This record gives sequence, C-alpha cells and structure tokens, in this order.
Amino acid sequence: MRALLIVNPNATSTTPAARDLLAHALSSRVRVTVAHTTHRDHAAELARQAREDGMGLVIVHGGDGTVNEVVNGMLGVPLPTSMKSVTIGAIPPLAVVPGGSANVFARSLGIASDPVAATNQLIDLLASRSRRTIGLGHCDNRWFTFNAGLGLDADVCRAIDASRKDGRPVSASRYVRSSVREFFRKKRHEPTLTVDIPDHDSVTGVHYAFVSNSSPWTYLNERPVHTNPGTSFETGLGLFAMRTTKVLPSLNVSRQLLSATAEPKSRKLFRHDDVPRIRITSSEPIGLQMDGDYLGERTEAEFFSTPAVLEVLAPTAGADLPDRAVTSP
Repeated sequence: MRALLIVNPNATSTTPAARDLLAHALSSRVRVTVAHTTHRDHAAELARQAREDGMGLVIVHGGDGTVNEVVNGMLGVPLPTSMKSVTIGAIPPLAVVPGGSANVFARSLGIASDPVAATNQLIDLLASRSRRTIGLGHCDNRWFTFNAGLGLDADVCRAIDASRKDGRPVSASRYVRSSVREFFRKKRHEPTLTVDIPDHDSVTGVHYAFVSNSSPWTYLNERPVHTNPGTSFETGLGLFAMRTTKVLPSLNVSRQLLSATAEPKSRKLFRHDDVPRIRITSSEPIGLQMDGDYLGERTEAEFFSTPAVLEVLAPTAGADLPDRAVTSP
C-alpha cells in the first residue's frame, strides 16, 4: 500500500529523530513518501493531491492545526446546509502521530501522546487493520474534528496564536493563564449570543458557546476536560452554552468539567448532546475558532454534524494494543 506521511517540521513536539524513526518504522509496512509542510495550508494541498493520486493512506505527524488542514484537503468543501461533502472519489484513511502541543484529536481517538509510543501503536494498527469510521462537524465551509466555539475559547486561541508569533512556547500553563485572563477581560460584558437547536426554543443571553464533536476535547497536560460527556465521534454534536460569567457558578461548572464522572449542569448552563445542527447568532462581532484555530469574528455561525465521513486508523474504544519496540534506524 502507498502512503503519504505529511510532517509539520515546525510543530511543537516534532524532532528530526522522531520523524526519521517514524518513516523508518512505516517503511516496514507501507511504501511511504515523506512530505514536509512549508507554509500555511500546505498540508491541505498535499492531502488533496494524495487523494487525487489514489494514495492508500495519509499519515499526519503534527499538531491539531495540521490534522485539520489534512482533513479539509482530503474531504473538500462541505455543502453549506447539508450533511454531505462535495468531494468525488475515494478518500484515503487517515492516521495521526501527535507532534503538536495539545494533540486533542489524536488523544480523543485513543492515540498515545508520545510520538514514539504513537508510532508503536500505528505499526500495530496497520498489522491488525484496525480502523474506525467517524463523524465530523462543519461550519463556515470548513470541517472540524473535535470542537469549535464562539467567544471565550476563540479569544484564548487568538491569544495563543499571538504568543506563537512572538516565539513563546505553547504549554498547558499558558492555556490556563490565557483562559483566566480572557475570562476576566470579558467578564463584565453583556451577553451577545442566541442559540438555536432543532425542537427547542431559542436560548438568549449566552456569553460563550462550545460545539463539540467528541469528548473529552481538550487537555491540561494529561487531564481531560469534559464539556459534553454524551458526545462522541459516533453521535451528533454537543452544545455547551454559558449564560453567566459570575465567578462562583463559573467555578462550579469548571470543577465539573474536570471530573470524568460528572455531567456538567447549572441553571445558567444550556447543554445538549447528539444535536444534528446548531445555529448561533451574535448581536455584535465575536470570535470563532475551530480545532484551536482562530478564524476571526462572526455575527452568525451554523454548525452541522456529518456522520461516518472519515475512516481513521485508531484502536476501538477501550482496546489496549500490545507494546512493541521500535528502534531507530
């Protein structure tokens, strides 16, 4: 089988040694071609060409932003008000070896965060032909794999992007500091969002909203955050919309998010799982992010769930793959 390995050499945790190890290990299972990204959207261009060339597998070694580019390159532009894609022809399966700072999508699939351990997993997945078909979300003519949002999390993503440009390393502590800073910066602002989902009255007075395609969808190092425990790659979207920025109820909900067994609830929280479509409007421009990528300000965003759209190499839920050694060439 022919495979394309797309590497983002500038991703946070990629190293030349890990890239060489990955390529060497893969060569025992597939005929691998390695391509390094050199500019924004290059991963999407490479993935689109891989699909057109009939590659049997696309492997990404990079962060969530690179994965998102590859998914959009392979699948093409979603139809604006549909649960279908406009892509014609076979779409190769996707495999991910984490190389970024958070690697949310890979972890949500059960892929180890360490690149060497993830390489071990990938070799076993190739040998066992273990694959899953997952659903995705889309909004604004773009696919997202694990989450999107308007307001607070978009502001945090914008701040993190700015710190990257300044050369500062991205870390869990930086995400926490940015989240606290952005929360208090907007705390006294009036709510601007209105949320609509099928078969429910409009919900007004929303300060910020998360739209999830999996759970958990973000990590503080190894600690997951559960906004919508009933959401998975096999369900519709999860909605988490806060109608307050008061400190005590916000702290109470935050505590619940860090519990693996809690179902986040509050009188000021509007939360639903397995939603096929979500429309959010704002009385003034507000930030939008998808898969951690800040996309600018919007006054309206509509999110759609698309089931069973992408095949991935990943362990089945709860499966433990055997350990095996991968040595450097």
